[in-house]
Amino acid sequence: MQQVIEIINNLIHSAFLSIVPLLIVAMGALVCERSGVTNIALDGIMLMGAFIGFVIISSLEKVMPASSAQLIYIIGIIGAMIIGGLYSLLHAYAAINLKANQIISATALNLFAPAVIGFLLLSTLTGGDLIRVEYHYLIREIPVLSKIPIIGPLLFKNVSIGLYIAIIVFITVTIFLYKTKHGFRLRACGENPHAADSLGINIFKYRYFGVFVSGVLGGLGGILFTMHNIGTFQSFNATAGFGFLALAVLIFGAWRPYRVLFAASFFGLMRAIASTFVTPAIPKQLFDMFPYVITLVVLALYSKSAVGPKAVGEIYDKGRR
Repeated sequence: MQQVIEIINNLIHSAFLSIVPLLIVAMGALVCERSGVTNIALDGIMLMGAFIGFVIISSLEKVMPASSAQLIYIIGIIGAMIIGGLYSLLHAYAAINLKANQIISATALNLFAPAVIGFLLLSTLTGGDLIRVEYHYLIREIPVLSKIPIIGPLLFKNVSIGLYIAIIVFITVTIFLYKTKHGFRLRACGENPHAADSLGINIFKYRYFGVFVSGVLGGLGGILFTMHNIGTFQSFNATAGFGFLALAVLIFGAWRPYRVLFAASFFGLMRAIASTFVTPAIPKQLFDMFPYVITLVVLALYSKSAVGPKAVGEIYDKGRR
């Protein structure tokens, strides 16, 4: 019985490694698309956030002791969030001010991120394409709370601080969108911007805010994913396409917070199962494909019934009605 409990605990902890970044990035995408802007640049934003976070963390490791690991991690997380927000403003300016095609401007950011990061790594920072961190950044145990039966070992032992951040992000975004005046106004911008504008709502301001939030949470998701799923940073495929998967989670979740949480949990669990129950008889590549294939099947079945904001992706022109 104890062995079964340990297997379940390990499986859930493995699932958290995917659920946390997916949920955070998907909640950022939710705010962005509810404002009326499509942001498929999330993968590039995650990459930029992960890069800056790793640079900060690896630099601080040289001057701060291992006992300060969580402080170092928090500083790296803050840096990742800042650069993610700033990088997303390029997309906001192109899509909102210049009225550019949102898919094209976001794709440009996805292409630019690995190129500029690869250049910086090779030319100025490491002379290679790899950044490593040395310290242990999982919280080993939270006194008292880790002794709670069942949930103690799950939530308060050998977990990342990102788990608690994800819970805060989920609750904050949900309350903001559905329980506050500004959340209602932001959703109005994504449903009927002309009607919202006629009531004095600043469409540009709310859409900028939506894109910026998606950038901040994208950068946060990037550093959390790379730190605990990969452990090193490489300019190529560091985020494993999780920015695009977050958009799939958003669609599967029908642009609703609780359904997005379920979708992120579903994919994270599938990924954990695929990585945990590997057998020599079946090639590892098939297990790696499993969660992505499941995601495609689910999207094919449910995407038609998932209805997003009516004005998402549309260029807002105040002179047109």
